[in-house]
Amino acid sequence: MCGIFGAVTPGVDAARIAAFGLFALQHRGQESAGIGVSDGEQLMVYKDLGLIAQVLDDRRLPSLRGHLAVAHCRYSTTGSTRWENAQPTLRLGPRRAIAIGHNGNLVNTRELLESLPGGRSRLAATTDTDLLTALLADDPSTDTVDALVHLLPRVRGAYSLVVLDEKRVIGVRDPHGFRPLVLGKVAPDFLDPIGQEALGLIDDAERTGWVLSSETAGLDIIGAEYVRDVEPGEIVILEAGREPRSVRFADASPHLCVFELIYFARPDSYMLGRNLYEVRRRMGIELAREHETEGDLVMPVPDTGSPAAAGYAEASGIPYREGLVKNRYAGRTFIQPSPIMRQRGVAVKLNPLREVVRGRRLVVVDDSIVRGTTTRSIVGLLRRAGAAEVHLRISAPPIYHPCFYGIDTQIETELIASRHDVGGIRDFVGADSLGFLSIRGILAALDLPYEGFCFACFDGHYPEPVPYDAASRKLMLEEPVPVHG
Repeated sequence: MCGIFGAVTPGVDAARIAAFGLFALQHRGQESAGIGVSDGEQLMVYKDLGLIAQVLDDRRLPSLRGHLAVAHCRYSTTGSTRWENAQPTLRLGPRRAIAIGHNGNLVNTRELLESLPGGRSRLAATTDTDLLTALLADDPSTDTVDALVHLLPRVRGAYSLVVLDEKRVIGVRDPHGFRPLVLGKVAPDFLDPIGQEALGLIDDAERTGWVLSSETAGLDIIGAEYVRDVEPGEIVILEAGREPRSVRFADASPHLCVFELIYFARPDSYMLGRNLYEVRRRMGIELAREHETEGDLVMPVPDTGSPAAAGYAEASGIPYREGLVKNRYAGRTFIQPSPIMRQRGVAVKLNPLREVVRGRRLVVVDDSIVRGTTTRSIVGLLRRAGAAEVHLRISAPPIYHPCFYGIDTQIETELIASRHDVGGIRDFVGADSLGFLSIRGILAALDLPYEGFCFACFDGHYPEPVPYDAASRKLMLEEPVPVHG
């Protein structure tokens, strides 16, 4: 998860543009937020725990001056939720000053730590991002791009990055492209013409802004035009007054996380040329074909279950109704940092429409079951509201395996499908029946080949080999350093 954004906006303070872009990515991380800015000479970072609107408000943004910015909202996969681990990370070193925002998770963190002179004592935080920042700051190359080309071939795992130095914003995507990153163009008319004239910026090339975003929805909110995806294994360099430049540091072996299309990304975003609402609606159609049932109403678990529920209703002929009302100010229960918060989050987030569900056979469509506790609470809400039957239909396969590429499911025993078959899951959550969409059904909805995606959480085929040891644990950089006598 995590949301990242980068902006180069000649004549305009990029922090405000980056903050707006980041607002569209709030769903990707709710633990902390921050922005790094540069005016071409000096670089600074402001970050804090909390939602974007709490951290990057009108009291803070005016002080973040400069036409270069990177921004980040965090969902933790390495390191606990505390201020030091908020991003962007910052290093003011003798060779370069850099700030980094990272979406993903490295799988060779321990190996990289051993290569850092001074080891853990050199880290200011307990994240793989801070480790990456320290390694990049230490690299002997005189140029940041050269340092990235030198460092990145040693880095394994998932990483989409926005990197800021004094003069540039740089976008990076790992060779597998596990996490998305897109390039956008901001028309000169959107930027400040008075400020640009004062700087002597005249032609469109000098006045054009460029942005990087985790999703196309981040471009839409600031009026930017989608240009293209950053390719797996590519570095994109953005500088004021210049067209973007590209450097390839590795051959591409694309494996975009399929969960991005099923759940993570916003339904109004586009990935691989496909609108995600339509992709999810087609997943619902395939789900109805694979798992028919009798019912009085099809209803979604809002909001991410809504497109698939609409598709299921369309294919099955069962009427579609809203049966759960969502508190729009509640965050995503799946990405809360503790089980207790996830469980309480359901009650805060959802409330049943009793007149709709009472006495009816409900076909309830959701996007996934990860740990099972959230789904069990939802079924309980509907039972107490008087539902006659609850038939769960899930627009993803069972999640059997942990993710090491940016989802906080790195312990297999947390996953209910690793402990129970479909019947056991059905009994645990309290449903009358349960059906999961198959991988074949997902591919039919996408109309794309299996080879371009990572399905590791469903089938255990990891595109990047992962060590099943302490190197993959979330809090490995917070563990005591062994003392050898």
